[in-house]
Amino acid sequence: MANPEGASVPEEQRLGPVLRRHDQVQTGTTTDQRLLDSEGPSEWVHTDPWRVMRIQSEFVEGFGALAELGPAVSVFGSARTPRDSTEYDAAERIGAGLVQAGFSVITGGGPGSMEAVNKGAFEAGGTSVGLGIELPFEQGMNAYVNLGVDFRYFFVRKTCFVKYARGFVVLPGGFGTLDEFFEALTLVQTRKVTRFPIVLFGSDYWGGLVSWLRETVAAQGKASPRDLELFHLSDDVDEAVALLTKEAGI
Repeated sequence: MANPEGASVPEEQRLGPVLRRHDQVQTGTTTDQRLLDSEGPSEWVHTDPWRVMRIQSEFVEGFGALAELGPAVSVFGSARTPRDSTEYDAAERIGAGLVQAGFSVITGGGPGSMEAVNKGAFEAGGTSVGLGIELPFEQGMNAYVNLGVDFRYFFVRKTCFVKYARGFVVLPGGFGTLDEFFEALTLVQTRKVTRFPIVLFGSDYWGGLVSWLRETVAAQGKASPRDLELFHLSDDVDEAVALLTKEAGI
């Protein structure tokens, strides 16, 4: 076959949608062969583009698992809460109360308060969700989770805590619990999410923090006094569940 000038058609190569001719033709293996070839450098699995793909896959898996969850409340709390403590008992009753009010519950899936909440929800016949995180000292998903997702990245996990919740309960906890509380509070305060109820449970534990927010942070103008109305402080399980039910529209 000749081209318009009468010369023969040059060598050409099609690679998917790409057409290459003359000196742009590449020699060597096919795309499938390169994909299936087990030999070659492996540094690419540690590059940022590959990490982006992992992050994307975590969002896809998390969203896919939780998309049909229905009304849910995310409950945060310490992994170090003893099983024979009043805190554990209260967390268990909160889990059961939320299920009885028509919610699924979402926790970090670990031991302590998270286990108690999942236990209460599970034994009440509800959906008990655990969103785990890969940590060097993590003890794995507790036995009362009936829908669990494990994450590598904290920020993907926290997105799922927020995206599928209509409210939060914050039980006594450490740095991770504080991080989750202030994340939720900041999203509500900046209107990055539609306002939903946030309940700090345990005035003996959280009272000092609330006083500091009021007497130091708000008093010095670092936050508005109205910002302190974005959360509730409660010691009563029934009251906490009622606050969530009322504001979440259940």
